[in-house]
Amino acid sequence: MKNNILSRSSLIIALFCVVIAFFIVRLFFLQIIDTSNVMKANQNALRFRTQYPARGLMFDRNGKLLVYNEVVYDLMVIPSQIKDFDTAKFCNLINITKEEFDKRLSKARAYSPYAPSVFEKQIPKGDFALIQEKLYAFKGFYSQARALRYYPKALAAHVLGYVGEVNEEQILKNPYYKRGDYIGMSGLEKSYEQELRGRKGSKITLVDVHNREKGSFQNGDFDTAAITGSSLYTTLDADLQEYAEKIMANKRGSIVAIEPSTGEVLCFVSAPCYDPNLLVGRVRGNNYKKLLDDPTKPLFNRALMAQYPPGSIFKVAQALIALDMGVIQTNSGFVCDKSLVGCHNHPSATNVRDAIKMSCNPYFYQVFRRIIQHRNNRGKIDSKDGLSVWKEAMLRLGFGTRIDIDLPNVKKGRIPDTAFYDKWYPSGWNFYTIFSNSIGQGEVEVVPLQMANFAAIVANRGWYITPHLVRSYGTETQRFRRKEYGIKHHSQIDAKYWNVAVEGMWAVVHEAGGTGRLARLEDIAVCGKTGTAQNKGADHSVFICFAPKDNPKIALSVYVENAAGGGGAWAAPIAGLLIEKYLKGEVKRKDFEQNYIEATPCQPIRTPKPKKDE
Repeated sequence: MKNNILSRSSLIIALFCVVIAFFIVRLFFLQIIDTSNVMKANQNALRFRTQYPARGLMFDRNGKLLVYNEVVYDLMVIPSQIKDFDTAKFCNLINITKEEFDKRLSKARAYSPYAPSVFEKQIPKGDFALIQEKLYAFKGFYSQARALRYYPKALAAHVLGYVGEVNEEQILKNPYYKRGDYIGMSGLEKSYEQELRGRKGSKITLVDVHNREKGSFQNGDFDTAAITGSSLYTTLDADLQEYAEKIMANKRGSIVAIEPSTGEVLCFVSAPCYDPNLLVGRVRGNNYKKLLDDPTKPLFNRALMAQYPPGSIFKVAQALIALDMGVIQTNSGFVCDKSLVGCHNHPSATNVRDAIKMSCNPYFYQVFRRIIQHRNNRGKIDSKDGLSVWKEAMLRLGFGTRIDIDLPNVKKGRIPDTAFYDKWYPSGWNFYTIFSNSIGQGEVEVVPLQMANFAAIVANRGWYITPHLVRSYGTETQRFRRKEYGIKHHSQIDAKYWNVAVEGMWAVVHEAGGTGRLARLEDIAVCGKTGTAQNKGADHSVFICFAPKDNPKIALSVYVENAAGGGGAWAAPIAGLLIEKYLKGEVKRKDFEQNYIEATPCQPIRTPKPKKDE
């Protein structure tokens, strides 16, 4: 009997232990493993908000504000919390249809029934004031403040860039970003994303059953503050940038201006330009499509991505390389023999300086021939060896290589090498196959940024600092610089040859017979070189220059597409106006200035005719 009682007691105790163990395991599962119910409970009482930091501001070199932030509001939704909902009233409040409401809510539920997602984004502050007053009546919805970029002046869109919502690929690459976050998509916004974005914070608030916030949870002990992004202090001169965009407003092409001694970019224009405010807020999608469909390609950054034949500006580089190789001397002369290659009428050049001034095609045909028909160590002409020496020198002058400016999507142009020609001409090639490169045609391609950088190299007599658009970043009291933008790069061309190039470029502008006389200024020594780049349509007008001749303050390239008349007709006078504006602060030649502001020299772009219905 006693044993039976003990057995029953043991059974009851065991049963209790099993039940207790079951509840313990179940509680562990619910509270530790499966947190969905905890989330539901918390989200009924607590609201977790991301605190978005203000993006860093952008300033020009003189402290003028280029980019700032304005507060807008995202309307957030947690689908599981929606109850007792007057759909018609809500749709009327935010001005959407019932079909659009259902579509958005289904998308939010598919993302997560319990996590917040954006229902309506980027509502302006004025519009949101009316919504905020009535939002308490719609449980499951709340507001989230964020900042959008705005531009006090419609300047430098291709430099500053724009911000857009992250996509799934970007989220997968970087766990910092979540759905609904924004990221720099182009320009400096993209290049300096990590510095500009700051750091997100979080805030937990108590919410009552009527969807009203009742204050911070635990006195804010679990909140984290957002940290504002670093500001960018750019190298741009806003006044010069505005002037350059004004003069290129009805043209296609580019302008890049650099301070030679520092590599700082003073102005950077790709024309046609566009107002950067067009790509801000809820109108961005429609405006982006319009810009994308525009046949003049305003979104295309010509200054970094267009690869053109350089035309005759290339002759200055050819002369320097030939002099350094020893295949010509400073007083080498060649007859202007038009049977070799076409040329305009002028006396034969008896030295390098005059050849640059008159831009003689046959002269540089002979110069390039001597470079390519270089004799190797065995005393034999070796075109491959000559081309290799030429290419290496061109790379050191910044051509055929990607210039590491602090902007994305930079092209490197093309300086052809032996492998390129071996592939193009498998049966063999020599100088006579590739002579068009002598005058900047043929297979050579350069980017406008490279042209301006080369002008800076000549201005510095043989060296350059990589062009860049941000001088520093940080706060007013603590700023940082990228070290690579303080390093000098040397061309390795002997110092004694640079003044020959400088004198030739001065003569282009200031002496009779020079091809760039329209860039001349009375009291400023301008050194330049014109170019006329041939292509399928009207020729491009090209000009590079720097000023003053001694202790230069500005070097620039101007490229005007399909502008018949050559570099001296369009690009040179535009460059002269920019130099006058920058060095003097104003342009006094008002009639001359107005002529080039109003001029429309570019050959119209033919849009394809729509196909007739069959």
